[in-house]
Amino acid sequence: MKNILTDFKAGIVVFLVAMPLCLGIAMASGVPPFAGILSGVIGGIIITLFSNSKYSVSGPAAGLTAIVISGIAMLGSYEAFLIALILAGIIQILLGVLKAGGIGNYIPNAVIKGMLSGIGIILILKQLPHLVGYHQGTHHFHLNDTLSHFHVQDILERFDVSVFIIGVVSILSLIIAEKEFYKQSPFLSLIPGPLLAVIFGILLGESFKGYHGMKIDSTYFVHLPKISNWDSLTSNLIFPSFNSFFHFDYLTIAFTIAIVASLETLLGIEAVDKLDVEHNHTNTNKELIAQGIGNILCGLLGGLPVTSVIVRSSANINAGAKSKLSAIFHALLLLVSVLFFSTLLSKIPNACLAAILIMTGLKLTKFGIYKKKWELGIDQFIPFFVTIIVMLFSDLLKGVVVGIALSIVFIIKDSIKYGFDTFVSNIGDKKSYTIKFPQHVTFFNKGFLTNYFDLIENHSKVVLDFSINRTINRDVMVVVEEFFSKADTRKLDIELKNYSHTNLKFNLS
Repeated sequence: MKNILTDFKAGIVVFLVAMPLCLGIAMASGVPPFAGILSGVIGGIIITLFSNSKYSVSGPAAGLTAIVISGIAMLGSYEAFLIALILAGIIQILLGVLKAGGIGNYIPNAVIKGMLSGIGIILILKQLPHLVGYHQGTHHFHLNDTLSHFHVQDILERFDVSVFIIGVVSILSLIIAEKEFYKQSPFLSLIPGPLLAVIFGILLGESFKGYHGMKIDSTYFVHLPKISNWDSLTSNLIFPSFNSFFHFDYLTIAFTIAIVASLETLLGIEAVDKLDVEHNHTNTNKELIAQGIGNILCGLLGGLPVTSVIVRSSANINAGAKSKLSAIFHALLLLVSVLFFSTLLSKIPNACLAAILIMTGLKLTKFGIYKKKWELGIDQFIPFFVTIIVMLFSDLLKGVVVGIALSIVFIIKDSIKYGFDTFVSNIGDKKSYTIKFPQHVTFFNKGFLTNYFDLIENHSKVVLDFSINRTINRDVMVVVEEFFSKADTRKLDIELKNYSHTNLKFNLS
């Protein structure tokens, strides 16, 4: 009973963090706010029941807003996008069944950081207009298109002082909530930053009603349906349009959602396991299956894509959760809030939610990340930075693919450069060259070996050391065989050291 009470208290904390984010992410994605709440409910109940994680909390993620915007624009409607979401869920289940839970280990860290930083920039650019009362719409994100909408004249004409004040106060509230004095206060620490921003936003929005010229138009507030019975609940669900014409774009969007949502989940789960004082280890394959089930259900009922969300999960652990019940309680509270307190939630200004998302974006793309990648070297910074640029001028999937390709180029370059250890010494008036073969010699080592053999002076001794070698690519073997065939002509004394260790044999006849 004691644990149930503790989990309920933790669930309240997670609910207070999740509620503004569910609404804000729905707004940023250009879908009804109810879709964000619905995803939070599905993530908190269904995924929690199937998940192997004790403290992870799932729900709509800010990192997927760019994909939702692009997907709706590409497929023509939210109903069509939901089909892609269902397919993405199926792909996630297949990844789990195929034991692909370690997929995140094969994506270079520079590309993951670049993807998250690019998402942060997109969030900021898409939400800035909401701070001044200028709504751009949620067309397919493209940096040139987005910047072209920042017409100073249009912004000044639609600039709303009241909205701007709420946006600025909301940002200041979030900044204050990050300060040590706030976190260490027994009372203030009970109010999460997003909730603090929402409280100030509602109070300001209501107070402005009493001043001439300060009243805010209803279009600048959250619009939630009033649900009083089962019929009104079902009427607000959005169902996928299975009559849509299936084409390659569906698979493209589905694959993008599946990969990005899985990566975010796996990164989140890794972080949660590190925060867990009990050192529980989550089965990532089961987690992918659970996420897939959740996304299929979201697609069927009109919700947003869901992932394991580190912000909610860390709040869950810090609030003292003892079991999965805390995540389930938070989801039930989300459902209760939209069923019985929709009028209150409809008093939340969009500028508040925009401020929350902008601050989320700043955390994803903070300057320290760029500085650290630069300090780590060009092989880390270029894939990181190019991933961001391609994302902004194209789309997320292309950015990730290009980033991975660049990372592979640097890996190949390093493999070629550092594959062989070579030593040169003098024995009397004769030079001695030692070439130590690495454990695995691949095709990419061919160029180095060819060039090095050409640099060896005639009348020299050459030692080929195979002490640690296990495999040699056939093309490289041909290069070595050709070198041997010229040994007599070049007056070379060749010695093979520990050649029996390798499982392949040269044709040296």
